[in-house]
This record gives sequence, C-alpha cells and structure tokens, in this order.
Amino acid sequence: MNDQQGKRISSGVIAAVSAAVVAVGGGVAWLTANTNSPTQPTPSQRIQQPSNAQPGNEQTANVYWLKTTEKSMELVPQPIRIASVRPNQVLEQAFQSLLAGPTEGTNSTTIPQGTKLLGLKAENKDEIHVNLSENFTSGGGSSSMVGRVGQVVYTATTLNPNAKVYIEVNGKPLEVLGGEGVEIEQPMTRESFKKEYPL
Repeated sequence: MNDQQGKRISSGVIAAVSAAVVAVGGGVAWLTANTNSPTQPTPSQRIQQPSNAQPGNEQTANVYWLKTTEKSMELVPQPIRIASVRPNQVLEQAFQSLLAGPTEGTNSTTIPQGTKLLGLKAENKDEIHVNLSENFTSGGGSSSMVGRVGQVVYTATTLNPNAKVYIEVNGKPLEVLGGEGVEIEQPMTRESFKKEYPL
C-alpha cells in the first residue's frame, strides 16, 4: 500500500513539475515575443544614407547673403560646417541658417523674418525642391524680391552648382513674387538666375 502511495506521489509530483516547466517556458516565450528588444532591421528598413556620408561626417555648405555695392548687390557665400548623417541634412541645416538671418558682419538678407522651411527634397542631386512658408512672398520691392530668390537658388545649389532649383510656397510652385509681379521662371539654375535676374 505504501509502495503504491509512493508511486502516486512521485507521479503527481512529476506531473506538477512538468506542468510548471511548460507554463514557465510558455511565459518566457510570450515575454520574449512581446518585449520591445532591439532587433536587426531588415534590408528594406535600414535608413538610407548618402553614399559619401558617414555618421558624424562633416561637410561644408555655403549660405548666401547679400552685400550692397556702389551700384548693386552681390551674393556672397558664408561657409558653415554641418555634420550630416542622412540625406538632405546638409541642405536643410544650410536653409535653417539662411532663414535665421546673418549673425555677424555687414552682409544682409532680403528674406522676410519668420519665413520657414516647410520641406526640402533633392532628387538625383541635380533637382532641388524648396518649399517655403507664405512669409517668403511678403514685403519689399523688386530688387528685394530678386535678392531673396538669388539667396535661395545659390544656397540650394551649394553642393551642386549646376543643380536645378524649384521654389514652392506652401507646396505650390512660385510663379509671381511680390506686389511688383516679379515673374519666376522655374526651374532655376545659377546661370539662368544671373542671366534673367541681374542684381
């Protein structure tokens, strides 16, 4: 009798231990599956980086200001160092500096204060789309309008001087700028700007 009871107890203990192991194992599996542990991204999830940029890599970009001369204005570059780790970051940072305005020296800007960069897209490195807020179109005469367009075109083409620039305001192509109706021919390049819009 005692032998049979001993066998029953050991069978019951074994069954209980087995059930506990299964329950714990299932719980561990569930936790592992539902924990936000870092995983390796699949190739389609990896962030695309510019082929020439390593994380923390610095590039020099030029922000263009206006300098008044005896007879006209001229565009003058101010080099800035920008750490880039993703596409368009250099141009975006250059535009943030441009829209903030000059911080020193005698250079000026005709871009109205409060103008914001709403978007920037560089396609194939030879087409750049710059989307600015409505403030970009306010205030100033025709020379002010031409000056601000030049600042945008030259800053946008700092990494590729031959690139074509498309300027948008609130997502719509800019066709006429200001009360004096300066017509904007798009796309614009540095060469076409010099030819069509002398400062």
